[in-house]
Amino acid sequence: MIKKAGISFIVATVYGFGCQTTKTDDQRPNVVFIVVDDYGWMDTGFQGSEFYETPNLDKLAAEGMIFTNGYAASGVCSPSRVSLLTGRYPPRSGITDWIKGYQADQTPEQLSRYAMIGPENVYNLPHDEIAIARALKDVGYNTCFVGKWHVGHDSLYWPEYHGFDKNVGGWLRGGPSGNREGNRSYYSPHNNPRLSDGPEDEFLTDRLVDESIAWMEMQEDNPFLLYLSFYVVHTPIHPKPEKVPYYEEKARRMGLDTLPAFSTDFEWYNNHPNPRWHWKERLVQNCPEYAALIESMDENLGRVLDYLKASGLDKNTIVVFTSDQGGLSTAETSPTYNGPLRAGKGWLYEGGIRVPYILKIPGKTTAGSVSDVPVHGIDLYPTILDACNVDIPNKDEIDGLSLLPLVKGNKLDRQYLFWHYPHYGEKGDAPAGAVRKGDYKLLEFFETGEIELYNLREDISELNNLSQVKPELARELLEELKEWREEVGAKMPRKNPYYAY
Repeated sequence: MIKKAGISFIVATVYGFGCQTTKTDDQRPNVVFIVVDDYGWMDTGFQGSEFYETPNLDKLAAEGMIFTNGYAASGVCSPSRVSLLTGRYPPRSGITDWIKGYQADQTPEQLSRYAMIGPENVYNLPHDEIAIARALKDVGYNTCFVGKWHVGHDSLYWPEYHGFDKNVGGWLRGGPSGNREGNRSYYSPHNNPRLSDGPEDEFLTDRLVDESIAWMEMQEDNPFLLYLSFYVVHTPIHPKPEKVPYYEEKARRMGLDTLPAFSTDFEWYNNHPNPRWHWKERLVQNCPEYAALIESMDENLGRVLDYLKASGLDKNTIVVFTSDQGGLSTAETSPTYNGPLRAGKGWLYEGGIRVPYILKIPGKTTAGSVSDVPVHGIDLYPTILDACNVDIPNKDEIDGLSLLPLVKGNKLDRQYLFWHYPHYGEKGDAPAGAVRKGDYKLLEFFETGEIELYNLREDISELNNLSQVKPELARELLEELKEWREEVGAKMPRKNPYYAY
């Protein structure tokens, strides 16, 4: 048994179990797919955070199956979200950066601070990609998208054009658009063409769950997919003001308010002539505003779960919970700390791509089960379709694998997982690729050609570079990474002729 945050877990990858589904095609389960934005692996109570409070998420973790080596497909949002929707690696669609990306529409003078120019980024999820909503809609599911979309810059590529019957709040923006004193915020007026304004100071996260529950109440006998994509905890960090004092006092009580919030190891970057290197990293989870924003997310997750239970739908509803990338720790307000993981959003170190990853499948998952097998955002698409007894419409084009074998205590027939980020995330990071095989992960940095190799079981913080100690393994993984890039058509960055540093 493993104990985390007061919850006992069964390790499903060691102890098999024989639960079998009794569903038939006309009793297909509902699906509630929940994605949180910029939500780190250590931003949860069940994973061990002592400052943030997530009782409803912890309860879901205790009722479902946790994947402790669950990964997002990218360190930034748009490509990661593409993979959640399609089950395919991001380079296949051409969306490899957030839309539009930092280098888009910049002048040569502005571009001069980058050593490389990233490849052209696609701004719209192509219509020929079969999103999960379309796959389920084709077999009779009602479908609804609520919240952040950010995989279509043009309105003809928003959720309603990718198989969703209803779109609440999904459009081109990656963060909330509400206006408070002239700044973006989580409060009405929402300034969103797919979400009407509510009462003054209506909180966006509350509104999205109001809409979600209202839609579920209307579904009657049809199976449904609710894709609830929270805008939280993306910046700006504008929580409900009444929630902040509790965490200010908690920080004082725990002695966190006196700790240095940011590393001083990177101060020399502030004197670097290239402004791209001016960044800082948070050292501790002690931001009361961020904790309050997490609390509102967790409360609203609880409202969804309570509705499913009160209505009896929980007995036949799959619940998925994950994040589109790791917590923001090295840029902007740097509101969270991902330790023991290294770095955060924008990076291909573990802090940027390892995320909370939970499945609850009635009749299949065992409450409190845990798997440490590495899994990926590309796997949720085939897993959901498999659990819903739906054939994958484009099976030969899917990169992900159904995780039901792991749920049943069996092995997953896969050796490698891959990542490709040929851009700058403006968080101290640089264009890179990565591959994981078993306990080992290799990173390749495109600016310099340098490689780093880590044993994640022994060195989760990625501090001990083994590339010179295990050169044969490093060569093998680098070759696999290059072959994979060829296979998926991954575009590479090029040297910047305007680079001035």
